[in-house]
Amino acid sequence: MADLWMPGATRLDIGDHAPCDGGPAKCVPHITWDLNATAATPQDLVPYENLRRFFTGVGKGLAPHLLWNPFTGAVTQFVPATSRSKSLADKPGGTRTNRAGSVVLQIEALFFPYARVGKEVYPRLVDTPCTGWPEILDWVRSWGVPDRWPNGRPESCSRDEGTWETQAGWYPHKAVPENDHDDPLTWPAFTIAKPPAATKCLEPYPGENFFMNGAAPAFGRRSSVFTRMGERLVARGCGRYRVGPGPVLGQADVDSYEAWQREYNAAHHKGWSGSALRWPPGRETWDALEVPKA
Repeated sequence: MADLWMPGATRLDIGDHAPCDGGPAKCVPHITWDLNATAATPQDLVPYENLRRFFTGVGKGLAPHLLWNPFTGAVTQFVPATSRSKSLADKPGGTRTNRAGSVVLQIEALFFPYARVGKEVYPRLVDTPCTGWPEILDWVRSWGVPDRWPNGRPESCSRDEGTWETQAGWYPHKAVPENDHDDPLTWPAFTIAKPPAATKCLEPYPGENFFMNGAAPAFGRRSSVFTRMGERLVARGCGRYRVGPGPVLGQADVDSYEAWQREYNAAHHKGWSGSALRWPPGRETWDALEVPKA
């Protein structure tokens, strides 16, 4: 299962989560376009922190999933992948643009044409270093968004609502129904798939008895397994920790794992209830959590 929060991104959860409607998985790229510069009058790039403050403050109602600085690779995430964000215009009636898919991931690149950084001027987004793009692409792929532009690349795209409603892929802001912005103008190419990674070294399911003391959770038991388990629960967006996690098993571990069981149950339509959603961990959810081996 993909990570709700992109690994390596700074997490600034603004709340206001709401589900998507289901359907083809999509990603919509934008540029922030903070200033109108030209080749004759370039302007300094707006500080990244300004946009972070905007999307957590007065611009909260326009926040995307990710804010990306293509010059440094910095990424901030404001809502989890399965929540809609609000960077698209959504008129009453018709397609609910921000929700029209199993996910509708939205990425704002910190950029405007003829942005100046130091002594260099960058006419197009693709002229920047695009630092961090491979990591973003990997995360978007993990949510089932294919490497294709159904309505065309940003340089030349259409706004076909039938395609939008039925086909998964990447849609420039300009190509989304009910929207009339021209961004992102360009976007980096899909990178060549990485060679298969080495087999992950994962912690095998330790068995129910490892987690229990008779009929009760084994509170007070110490193990690095609990630390690594908790770190994965946090990465999945299920952490319920005020301190930690680990290495001593506590109530926060139980609460976090039960949140993971509920999420897994809903995502995979298992139909579990009662004790199947309570501590201790079972083999299926443990294997899906992918706890790394020490």
